[in-house]
Amino acid sequence: MSASTLDHLADKLAEDTLAAMDKTGEERLYTEVGEALGASSQSLEEAFLTAVRIRLAERNARRFLQRRLAELSASGKPGA
Repeated sequence: MSASTLDHLADKLAEDTLAAMDKTGEERLYTEVGEALGASSQSLEEAFLTAVRIRLAERNARRFLQRRLAELSASGKPGA
């Protein structure tokens, strides 16, 4: 399997899993999916977990940025 196919499958599964997590509130669902993947493909498991972690990190960074911009705006600092 080519790396691009592996990454594509992992990315799609990560997107679907995060959507399911948002819908159900199951914050650790991705670990269960990762375990199921690991039973048959360690390579896909690693790519999937990386894709999930990247997306979760980006979400956290965006929340931080939104909070920080709101704080700056509320404080009346120039350029906020």
